Amino acid sequence: MIVSNDPYALAAEAAVALRELAGVDAFEVALVMGSGWVPAADALGEPVAEFPMTKLPGFAAPTVAGHGGTIRAVRTASGHFALVLLGRTHLYEGRGVEPVVHGVRTAVAAGARVVVLTNAAGGLRPETQQVGEPVLISDHINFTGANPMTGARFLDLTEVYSKRLRALAREVDPSLAEGVYVAFRGPTYETPAEIRMLRTLGGDMVGMSTVLEAIAAREAGSEVLGVSLVTNPGAGLVGKPLNHEEVLEVGRATAARMGGLLAKVVDKL
Repeated sequence: MIVSNDPYALAAEAAVALRELAGVDAFEVALVMGSGWVPAADALGEPVAEFPMTKLPGFAAPTVAGHGGTIRAVRTASGHFALVLLGRTHLYEGRGVEPVVHGVRTAVAAGARVVVLTNAAGGLRPETQQVGEPVLISDHINFTGANPMTGARFLDLTEVYSKRLRALAREVDPSLAEGVYVAFRGPTYETPAEIRMLRTLGGDMVGMSTVLEAIAAREAGSEVLGVSLVTNPGAGLVGKPLNHEEVLEVGRATAARMGGLLAKVVDKL
């Protein structure tokens, strides 16, 4: 098999292999499950196929704890097909930008007109946010220093995260708050000084993923719904050190709620 060096052609090639392995002609929605979100995928519907990401061209196995490294095809309660990516590649893994967005590009090439991006995030507003609370992403600030688009091609980012999809999510759970997600490259957590800066700039959640995938999905013409799970307060806000195991534990503890939320939202989509 010849693998293309063109990232868009590679995504199209991976989409063909994906449909063949899953036995599904086209997917209507794709979900990327962030750190700690993997158990929530079980609530999305009946799995019809699941296989390692590495079976598809251009995919590498995730290296981060809490990311499953498989792709699952699911039949939802309404009878539609959803594509679930159980894990993602992060920019801090050192593979470059293209592998970070390859999953999203493949999903859109396989038919997904809606992409749901989930993540685990530090909360920048502990006075109003609770650990274990899902927050809809209304906008983002990109501090990764990277962009999945290159060359003289321009994309309007006035509405990266769809107002329509956020409204549908609030029909499922009217208590859902919205916030601005700030992305850093990682893998270090932010300093207390950086957290104070982000609060001043208008950030509400902080993490190390999502924004590059969101840009790639919008470039490809899909609507994007972003959901952050607040797993810890930002550095220096409560005088407690941060660790990845805490992130995964909150994900495990809230898996049932998050899965139920996503399942109802996907059915509405």
